[in-house]
Amino acid sequence: MKFALVNPNWTFEGSIYFGCRHPHLPLEYGYARALLEADGHEVLLLDAQLHDLPLGDVQRRVASFAPDRIVITTAPSYLFWRCAPPELRVPQETLRALDGIPGARIVVGPHASTTPAATLRKLGADAAVLGECEDILPKLAADAAEWTSVDSIARRDGDGVRVQGSVHQVNMAALPALRWSVEDVARHRHHHHRFDKQPDGPGGEMEVSRGCPYHCSFCAKDNFRNDYRKRPLPVILEEVDGLIATGVEYIYFIDEIFLPNKELLEALVDRNVVFGVQTRIDLWTAPMLDLLGRAGCVSIEAGVESITVEGRNLLDKGSRLTTEQLADRLIQAKRGVAFVQANLLESGADDPRDVEAWRVRLQAHGVWANKPVPMFPYPGSPGYSKLWGTPDDQAWERALEHYLTQFDEFSDIQDARPRPLSALELHSADAR
Repeated sequence: MKFALVNPNWTFEGSIYFGCRHPHLPLEYGYARALLEADGHEVLLLDAQLHDLPLGDVQRRVASFAPDRIVITTAPSYLFWRCAPPELRVPQETLRALDGIPGARIVVGPHASTTPAATLRKLGADAAVLGECEDILPKLAADAAEWTSVDSIARRDGDGVRVQGSVHQVNMAALPALRWSVEDVARHRHHHHRFDKQPDGPGGEMEVSRGCPYHCSFCAKDNFRNDYRKRPLPVILEEVDGLIATGVEYIYFIDEIFLPNKELLEALVDRNVVFGVQTRIDLWTAPMLDLLGRAGCVSIEAGVESITVEGRNLLDKGSRLTTEQLADRLIQAKRGVAFVQANLLESGADDPRDVEAWRVRLQAHGVWANKPVPMFPYPGSPGYSKLWGTPDDQAWERALEHYLTQFDEFSDIQDARPRPLSALELHSADAR
C-alpha cells in the first residue's frame, strides 16, 4: 500500500491563526511514516510548506507517486494543533488540486478530531482520524469496506458520516526516535521562539512528552494530546543525537508542558545543542531552573495567563504560587536562560494598569511579558464547552463569530482584522 502524507503549503491571510508562520517538522507524519514503513508500506512525506511548493508541484509529485491513500492535515504541525487556524481553506485548496488522482482521502488534525462530520464534508474526504493518528493510519491500509472495524475514525456512510469509537491516544513508549534527512533539516533555518541570537545553523522540533495533566479553560486539547505521557529517555536522546548529527543547533521541545526532568537535563548538559521549551514556571524550583540553564535552555515560554488569583482561577490554571512568587520564579529563570517570556491572556479579571505595572517590573529584570491576548474559544477547549456545550458542525463558525463580535483589538501578530469562515473557506469541496 502507498501512502502520501501531505503537509500543505500553509498561508494565513485573513486568519486569526496565533501560531508561527514558519515551517516546522511535521512530527505526526514522521512517526506515521516510521510505523507505516515498519508494516511494509511505501510512504511519500510531502512537506509542501518546508519546500515552498506551489499547488502544481504538489499535484505532480503526488500523481507521480500514485498513492492508494492521501493523508492531509488540518494544522501546520503538532506544535499548533492547540491553536490551529479555524478555517480549512488551505487543505481544501490542496485537495482540490489533487482531484482526479485515485486514492482514498484521509484527514488528520484538530478539526478532524473535534468536528469530524463537518471536516469530512468541507474537504470531501473519505475518513478522518479522531485524536492522535500515528498508529491509526496503518489500520486504514485495509480495504475501505473493512474500515467498519477500525476505532477512532469517522467515515462516510452513504450520504452521512459514521463516527466509530472515541478520540485516540498513542502509546508514546511505542513511538520510535524520528529521523529526518540532512536535506530537509538544512532547509529548516527557523529557530522557533528563539530571540537571543540569529541562527547559524538549522533548527528542529521534537517532543519528550505528550499531553498535560492540567485542564486550563483556554487550551484546546480535550480531543487530542490530552493525558500526560512521557517518552522513554533512551529514545529521546537517540532522537536528539540524530538531530545534532544532521546539523541541528537548536531544538524546540513542543511538549504541551515541559516538566522538570533531572535525568534528561543532566544528559543534555554535555550535548552540543541549545533548546527552547514551553512550561509552567510554578512547577520549577530554583535548583531545577539553574540546571535547565546549564543544560542549554535559551528560551522559556511560560504560561502565566493572569496576574491575579481571580483571573487564574477563571482560567482554571490551578497555580500553586502567588503572583509575587511567579514573578520571582521568572526572574530566577532569567539568570540562567537568555530569553524568558510570561504569556498573558485577557481574563477579564485584571486591571490594565496593574498588568502594565507588572510587565514593566518584569522587563526591568529582562523578562518579557506580552500584552494580554484576547482568548479564542477553540472547539475542544473547556472554554468552548462552558459557552456552548459539545462542539457541533458549526463549532468553528460559532467560535470565530463570537471572537469577532467580542473584540475590537486582536493579538499583535494579526496583520488585519480576521475574516469569518464564510469568507475564507471554499464551498464546493464536498462535491468531489
